[in-house]
Amino acid sequence: MNISKLKSRVLREVGTVARCIQSISDIKYREINLQRGQFIFLTRICEHPGINLIELSHVLKVDKTTTTKAIQKLTEEDYVTRTRDQADKRMWHLYPTEKALAMYPCIIAEENRNIDVCFQGFSAEEQEIAYNLLLRMGENIEQDWRALKAARPE
Repeated sequence: MNISKLKSRVLREVGTVARCIQSISDIKYREINLQRGQFIFLTRICEHPGINLIELSHVLKVDKTTTTKAIQKLTEEDYVTRTRDQADKRMWHLYPTEKALAMYPCIIAEENRNIDVCFQGFSAEEQEIAYNLLLRMGENIEQDWRALKAARPE
């Protein structure tokens, strides 16, 4: 059996970092009733009050079904309110509640702690290089993601 070799392990390492952060965050946020990955939805809503489901899905690169489920749970836990768009009654705008705004600094503090841990021993220049390289990778893969989404509408 001929086993193919990876051209690079970079994406596997990115995945490992992402899963570790996800796992740490899930444990830390469980006590405030934020379930798996909901904090990413909550932070974006706090940062972009009035964002709609479609925009939020695009920002986070997830499908509308995933966004809808997360928003339902965040609404049930009183972290998010939905307001119907006046012009397009099918569209809902999402707003953080006072409870969400109170939790936002804690979530950002945890995100900053993860950043500090990940970048231990890195110079400011190395951090900037890592950011710029990942940004370029994200831009490249987003083109592929958009093409796939266009070919397979939800």
